[in-house]
Amino acid sequence: MQIRLDKYLADMGVGTRSEVKQYIRKKQVQVNGSCPSGASQKVDTKKDRVLFQGLEIQYTEKEYYMLHKPQGCVSAVTDARHKTVLDYITGSRRKDLFPVGRLDIDTEGLLLVTNDGALSHHLLSPGRHVPKTYYAKVSGEVGAGDAARFLEGLDIGEDKPALPARLDILSKSPLHGEGREGSWVSEVEVTVVEGKFHQVKRMFEAVGKKVLYLKRVSMGSLALDGTLKPGEYRALTENEVQGLWQGPYMHP
Repeated sequence: MQIRLDKYLADMGVGTRSEVKQYIRKKQVQVNGSCPSGASQKVDTKKDRVLFQGLEIQYTEKEYYMLHKPQGCVSAVTDARHKTVLDYITGSRRKDLFPVGRLDIDTEGLLLVTNDGALSHHLLSPGRHVPKTYYAKVSGEVGAGDAARFLEGLDIGEDKPALPARLDILSKSPLHGEGREGSWVSEVEVTVVEGKFHQVKRMFEAVGKKVLYLKRVSMGSLALDGTLKPGEYRALTENEVQGLWQGPYMHP
């Protein structure tokens, strides 16, 4: 791919376009061993060797990261009050990354971070029905009746009910101790095919229960890497990226 030299350097975070033009004028940039003719000079991102202040700047067009989002940070590019998910991606060459979709500030788990707008649109398009699976701890005894209601599609206070979702009950146990008699905590997995605001929490509220802890474990074909601790990330493999384009996309 051939692009302007100033765009090449700006994309790789060397500076703004105006700053990069200054660097080029001051002969701090070399292309294939020579000073370029100007900021508009075209360079081949795969063949040409670009140096800034003696350091080689290799071009990366697209980046894809799997982040184990921790609680307490927001799924945003910038935020005046809270740490953002991008604050955890420290090894990126690109400066145009963004999170694909959102997880609530108190929700942890799988979050895709990329600069590929086409893939983001592909995954978030409402008509594509990309399945997203969450592990949750829920106050109350979740039973087969709740699972049946999830499959029917729940009214969560919007114009249309939420689409059918799969609810798998992993375990449930009573709580004991002062003031806890008759109380239960259930561990479940929920698979939804939408991305409504606070959707999983609102679905459980609709059946009279409260989510105590929520963690996204998969999105489409991509599953959270079990070796990643909250706040850690890694680059996606080529197979993982291709899998996101291919599916699965279906109702639960």
